[in-house]
Amino acid sequence: MQRKQFLRLAGVALGGVALAPVLTACGGGDEVATGAAAPVLDGATARAASAEDLSADEIAGLLFMREEEKLAHDVYVALYARWGAQVFNNIVPSEAQHTEAVRLLIVAHGLPDPAATTPPGVFVNTDLQQLYDALVAQGQPSLIDALKVGCLIEEKDIVDIEEKKEQVLDEPDIVKVYDNLLCGSRNHLRAFNLALEAVGGVYDQPQFLTMAEWTAIAGSAQERCGN
Repeated sequence: MQRKQFLRLAGVALGGVALAPVLTACGGGDEVATGAAAPVLDGATARAASAEDLSADEIAGLLFMREEEKLAHDVYVALYARWGAQVFNNIVPSEAQHTEAVRLLIVAHGLPDPAATTPPGVFVNTDLQQLYDALVAQGQPSLIDALKVGCLIEEKDIVDIEEKKEQVLDEPDIVKVYDNLLCGSRNHLRAFNLALEAVGGVYDQPQFLTMAEWTAIAGSAQERCGN
């Protein structure tokens, strides 16, 4: 299922599927603006977590999410450098918090960190590497294309995090972080949608969420994450 999702999104990126034209608006609409960050693990939580065994799916989920959150961060950095659109710059710090929250879980559970030494834009997961390259390339022709990439990343993040959360058996620390990642991704989706609405655009072709799911999230209020 994961590979099918990657290939589908890579195909969208490379094939240039047309979404509604957008331009950036001020503000990321992100949880960082409220002062609420992704949760961190204190020493007691980390020691308790390290004594527990994780399932293969739980381990794979953490390793994957560590790099997928890094992908969002690195793509937004690249697209901000290309276009200077503030919506990307506003969300970058939040994505850094997201990938750090997953890193702390990886450390607490004694797992190898796949992003420990990789520079920006480089990934151990070859599917994520292909996806990163495709999305950055898609965002180069115009600012409109770049903002389409933001919309795609956020809806894909929501679907992937929900899938990984469903695979968690009895690990409240992992569930807590995933819940906060979901909250952040919903806020990011709203931020990109607001940029669309500011110029009269409509994101009418979600690739991973259903149209009803997209509308329900985009049409609801910003959330305060990390509570």
